[in-house]
Amino acid sequence: MLTKCPECELQVSDKASICPHCGYPLNVEAKKKRKSSPKRMKLPNGFGSITELKDGNRRNRFRARVCVGKTPTGKPILKLLKPVSAFSNFNEAYKALVEYNKNPYDLNADITVVQLYERWSDEYFKNITDASKRTITAAWAYCSSIYTMRVKDIRARHIKGCMDEGYRIETRGKKKGEKIYASAETKSRIKSLFNLLLDYGLEYEIISMNYARTFDISDDIVKEKEQAKKPHIIFTEEELNILWNNVGKVEFVDWILIQCYMGWRPQELATLKLDEININEWYMIAGMKTDAGKQRIVPIHEKIKGLVKDNYDKASELGTGYLFNDKGRTHSGSYVMTYDKYNKRFKKVMNELNLNPEHRPHDPRMTFITRCKKSEVDEYALKEMVGHSIKDITESTYTVRDLEWLRKDLAKLQ
Repeated sequence: MLTKCPECELQVSDKASICPHCGYPLNVEAKKKRKSSPKRMKLPNGFGSITELKDGNRRNRFRARVCVGKTPTGKPILKLLKPVSAFSNFNEAYKALVEYNKNPYDLNADITVVQLYERWSDEYFKNITDASKRTITAAWAYCSSIYTMRVKDIRARHIKGCMDEGYRIETRGKKKGEKIYASAETKSRIKSLFNLLLDYGLEYEIISMNYARTFDISDDIVKEKEQAKKPHIIFTEEELNILWNNVGKVEFVDWILIQCYMGWRPQELATLKLDEININEWYMIAGMKTDAGKQRIVPIHEKIKGLVKDNYDKASELGTGYLFNDKGRTHSGSYVMTYDKYNKRFKKVMNELNLNPEHRPHDPRMTFITRCKKSEVDEYALKEMVGHSIKDITESTYTVRDLEWLRKDLAKLQ
C-alpha cells in the first residue's frame, strides 16, 4: 500500500523505514530488524538430541533426550533425560547432556546386547587402531542370535553358543550366500569381545556378573587355533633376485624390497611420512606399536637408496606428505596407504611374479631380520633397528648407538 512521505509528500510504501526520495525516517521503531539468533551447534552422533517445543506457552520448552542404543537398522533409540528433561534454553539442555555423556548413569536396565554393543563400541573404538576395530566387528558378526536378548539375561552358555554355533552369511565370492561358521581364531575373538563388552555392562551396573569371564576357551579351541596359525616365510635369494629384476616393470616391487632392507612392519611401511625421512643423510626415524619400536632410527641401505629417492620425489610432487602413494584403486580415490591397501598390492606382486602364494606382508620384515643375523649384524644394533626391546641394562641404558654405528652394522647385509 502506498502512502505520502510527510517531508517531500511523494508516494512511498507503507512498509518502508525511510523515504527513498528524501531519506526521511518512517516509523523507524516498528521497522527495526530482529537480530538473527546464532546458529546452534550440531550434536555429535550418539550424543543425544535437543528439541524446541513450540506448542503452547511453555516456560521450559527445550527437551533433552539421550541415546540409549540403536535399532538393527542403525536408527538412534532416544529416551528422555532423567531426572529433568525440560530446560528454559538450548545451552542449559546442552550442558545437561554433556554431564550425562561424561557418566551415562541412565543406561536402561533392560538394554539389549546390540544396544550395549553400540554404546560400548562408540566409546571403545575411539582409542584403538583400524585393524583392532575390524577384529571386533568381524567377531560380532557371528553373534546375531543374541543381539536382541537383554544383557542381564546373558549367561556363559549363550556366549559359548555364539562361539560354537554362530555364523555369518558370506556376501561375495564363490561362497556367497553360504553360512560361514567361526574358526578357532574367531571363537577366541568372540570370547575376548564379550569379556570387554560385559565389563562395560558391569561398570554401569547393568549386570552384576560378567559371565564371559567365568570360563576359559577349551583346550580343543586352543589346539585348533595353534594349528591354524600360518608360519611366516622368508624370501629366498632366488625370490629376492626376481623382485630386483622386476623393479620398474611390476608395480609395488620396490615397496617390498625397501621393506626387505629396512625391516619395517607392514603398517609402519605403509604410513611412512616424508618428514620422517632424511634424504640427505639417508636414514628414517619412524615406527609404532611398542615403546621400543616408536620413532626409532633406521639407516637406508645402500642398495635401496635409489628406490627410496624415486618414491620420495614422486611423493614430494604429489604433496601428500607420505612416502608411498597409490591413487585410484579404491572407491575413495585416496593416495594415502593403509595396511589393507598394502596387503592387496603385496598379493598382486606375488601373483604376477609367481612367488610363493603363502607369503604375507610381514614376511619381508622376517626376511630382513634373518638375513641380518646370517650376515652377523650386531644383535643389539638389529634390535634397535627393528624396534625390539633390549633387556640387557648395559645395552639399553648405558650404550648409545648413533646413526653411523647402526649404518656400519647394516652394511654387513649384502
